[in-house]
Amino acid sequence: MKRLALAFVFLAFAGAAFFWVLTSPNSVPTERMAAISAHAPDVTNGENVFWLAGCASCHSVQGSSGDARLELVGGYQLKSDFGTFVAPNISMHPEDGIGAWSIEDFAGSIIAGVSPEGRHYYPAYPYGSFARMTDGDVADLWAFWQTLPAVATPTDQPETELGFPFNIRRGVGLWKLAFFNDKPFVDPATLPNDPVVARGQYLTEGMGHCGECHTSRNLAGAIRADVWLAGAPNPSGQGRIPNITPHADGIESWTEDDIAFSLESGFTPSFDSFGGTMASVAKNYANVSAQDREAIAAYLKIVTPIEDQR
Repeated sequence: MKRLALAFVFLAFAGAAFFWVLTSPNSVPTERMAAISAHAPDVTNGENVFWLAGCASCHSVQGSSGDARLELVGGYQLKSDFGTFVAPNISMHPEDGIGAWSIEDFAGSIIAGVSPEGRHYYPAYPYGSFARMTDGDVADLWAFWQTLPAVATPTDQPETELGFPFNIRRGVGLWKLAFFNDKPFVDPATLPNDPVVARGQYLTEGMGHCGECHTSRNLAGAIRADVWLAGAPNPSGQGRIPNITPHADGIESWTEDDIAFSLESGFTPSFDSFGGTMASVAKNYANVSAQDREAIAAYLKIVTPIEDQR
């Protein structure tokens, strides 16, 4: 019995050590980080990236407008089957936000999902999509970020609440091993050889992270590539996020001009207004270049049509 107990203890420690190594957070590789750091930043492009990435939708005060949308104080609550995630302060405040971060810290966060302290971020933060961003866009976004205001976190702001075992952050390492990569959701070889469509794919699948809301997920909370953009349950539990494939259940009747206009204006072709989080998305895309809205529209019209996912 004593030997059996010792063997059990040994196996427990060995298993814990294996889990610890297996789930270790990996940030941006040194060579890539050197390229990001060496990039000559373009603040104008960085602002375009900021609005494409939709940072204000989750991190500014809900319902805010104008310059207030640049005050990234956090507080938005994202309800899920795993618990409630609360968007943090990511303003340039040196204590409450990310004002003390370096470009290495920023890049590790946005494309590797790793904090400056070397901890996994939960994938409610859409780094699973942001991982597809180019080195230049990451560097440009950081350059623009440094022009944003520093805002202190309100004392009554809630905190993320997750139940067991989802509150064990180290377990996110297992999720990353299974699901985290920067491969395209749609094989580029199946798409037209068109630079506009290629740009639209990059924006939609990457910084625009459209699939994070418009695609159903598996039991582990990972995006299902087989039903790409075919609609999904609303995380808030109210209604559904619509299908945006060119299927009759989706946007088959919309033209590319309709899509581009709706992204800018917040109105559908029938002049209904966007509701929920899409109203905020339209506020973002009103600041995006017309060429990028058109590129997203071109891509959405040629993805595989898929019926609504119920």
